[in-house]
Amino acid sequence: MPLEIIDGIETNYETIGVGPPVLFFSPGGFDATLEKWSKLGVYERIKLLSYLPKKHQCIIFDRRETGSSGGRVEQITWDHYVQQGKGLLEHLGIEKSHLLGGCMGCCPATTFAVKYPSAIISMILFWPVGGAHYRIRAQARFSKHLSFVKKEGLEGVVTLAKSTEVGFGKDPRIGPWGPVIRRDPVFASNYCSISIEIYQKIIIGMQANLINCDTAPGASAEELIKLDIPTLIVPGKDIAHATSAARYLEECLPLAQYWDIHPDLLSEANAPARLIEFLDESSVLI
Repeated sequence: MPLEIIDGIETNYETIGVGPPVLFFSPGGFDATLEKWSKLGVYERIKLLSYLPKKHQCIIFDRRETGSSGGRVEQITWDHYVQQGKGLLEHLGIEKSHLLGGCMGCCPATTFAVKYPSAIISMILFWPVGGAHYRIRAQARFSKHLSFVKKEGLEGVVTLAKSTEVGFGKDPRIGPWGPVIRRDPVFASNYCSISIEIYQKIIIGMQANLINCDTAPGASAEELIKLDIPTLIVPGKDIAHATSAARYLEECLPLAQYWDIHPDLLSEANAPARLIEFLDESSVLI
């Protein structure tokens, strides 16, 4: 798979299929690799990448700080993830695209739509994260990471990250940059040189930027209400993907279609066809 420098960060990506482009913001929380579209939970079950590439150019990538993509220690916001996606489209020479966000990928998708509405044909928000349980658990990850840093230092984070293959979501102690530390010795060395005081401010700021509400994180209600982008919302129903988050997005987005289907009923037989139907309908409106 090709690697390209996007927004100053090495980005691992792949394009599959031919047709109107669809930029995929990967699911998987803070481990949002392109493989998640084929190997994670519901996405493995519904097999979107076995069907959508037959009619669309599907652009999938490892979000920064995950998989084989690089990273940068800074107070990350949803806009940082947007810039990676927008930069990838520009690299591919694509001026206008559909967006498909899964799980936490819905957050940069809505932020992208607010910042670059003229670059978006339509948007699919599949199992958007959100809800009180999601906020509480996500904030706890940042707190657990800071507690580990205070006890073991950044050198301890590097040692731990190199000893495991899991990401921040499964072991909060390794922090948001674990995969990059594991893969890049230069990054790991520079990471250790950051002062603990500055690092703590970065982590606290990052948590405040990303995990700040009991609804669906990302673009604000005031921003979403102004969008005129056709949007298909597919709700989740568990501790990380509260149905209330999907309903909130339906309420805020003027052109939202809400697919009122229980998550357990989603299958290879119905999900790809419903998404393709929506993408086809939206493409006609261009």
